[in-house]
Amino acid sequence: MKFNWGTGIVVAIIAFMSFILYLVITMSTGAAYKHDLVTEKYYQKEIGFQNEITAQENAFALEEKIIIGRENDGIRITFPSFFNPNEIKGKVFLYRPSNKQLDFEIPISISKTYLLVPDNSLLDGRWNMNIAFTYKEKEYLVKKEIDY
Repeated sequence: MKFNWGTGIVVAIIAFMSFILYLVITMSTGAAYKHDLVTEKYYQKEIGFQNEITAQENAFALEEKIIIGRENDGIRITFPSFFNPNEIKGKVFLYRPSNKQLDFEIPISISKTYLLVPDNSLLDGRWNMNIAFTYKEKEYLVKKEIDY
């Protein structure tokens, strides 16, 4: 068999197609290239996005802001002093961007104006914290990124 221009072009096209096919297969099946969505129910959450914006505006409009600080026992979330602690209902969601198995949620049930997230459930690193609560029929939402 003689190797001429036509044979070289066919060999080059087959080699290129094989390379592209190899890349597509390794990218779609490789564990290192697996990326998940931030949340499983992305489209349902998108529908309620305006309510989330309103709740964030309500929290921003508070005269006394919600204070999030690190303590020896964990993370302390201090609500405004004029809030009655028994009327605050909601949840604190801690989201770990690097590992979704570490995500957890704590219901807000307090007798004082603060909530303590225990140290034993937090690992060092970055956490996204969402504090969603209602007080006197008004919704509030505070989002904060913290390094623990």
